[in-house]
Amino acid sequence: MNIILLGPPGVGKGTQAQLIAKKYTIPQISTGDMFRAAIKAGTPLGKQAEIITKAGKLVDDSITLGLVKERVQQPDCKNGFLMDGFPRTIPQAEGFDTLLKDMHKRLNSVISIYIDDAVVIARLSGRRTCPKCNAVYHVETNPPKKDNICDKCQVPLIQRVDDQQEIIKKRLETYTNQTEPLVTFYKKKKLLHDINGDQPIEKVFKDITAVLEKR
Repeated sequence: MNIILLGPPGVGKGTQAQLIAKKYTIPQISTGDMFRAAIKAGTPLGKQAEIITKAGKLVDDSITLGLVKERVQQPDCKNGFLMDGFPRTIPQAEGFDTLLKDMHKRLNSVISIYIDDAVVIARLSGRRTCPKCNAVYHVETNPPKKDNICDKCQVPLIQRVDDQQEIIKKRLETYTNQTEPLVTFYKKKKLLHDINGDQPIEKVFKDITAVLEKR
C-alpha cells in the first residue's frame, strides 16, 4: 500500500500519518526525516544535501527525488510506504511518478485532508509549548492546570514563532500556491480522496481507513 498524505499546516497530518503507519505496518516517510537519515548515513546524495542545507539553500528536486528513491528501496518499504510532506510541487509529483514506474511500483491512494483556514489559524495560534519538555498545550482545547505554566516542568509556556498568526497565514499561502495544485494533479489521475479534517481525530482516521480499505 503506497500512500501520499496531503494537507495544509495544522490539519492533523502528523497524527493521522502515525495512525495509518501503525495500522498498515508501513513506514511514515517525511522529507525532513529522510534528509536527516541520508546525511547521518553519509550517502552520496546525503553529502550533497548536507552541503546545500548548511549553505542555507533549498535542495533541488533532482537530489530530493534521489533521496526518495534511496528511501523507498529500503527493506521496511517492502509492503508499502506513507509519504508525509512529499511531493510538494508538480515537478516533484511528476518525477515521483517516473521513479515509481521505473521501480515497478504504483501509488494506491492520495489522501487530502482539508480544513478552513480560519480553523487552522485558531488551532495553531492557540498552541503553547513547554521549552523544557516540549509538551504541547492549547489555550482553549487543552489548557495547562495553571495559566501558561507547564504541568510537568512548572516553567512558563511559550508560543513558537511558527504558531504566530502572521506566520501561519504565510505558511497557508505558501501551501496554496505550491502544494494545492497537487490536488488537481492527483484528481485527474483518479487517486485523490478528500477527507474533512475538522472532525475528532478518531472520525478522521475512520474516514481515511474506509477509503484505503476500498482501494
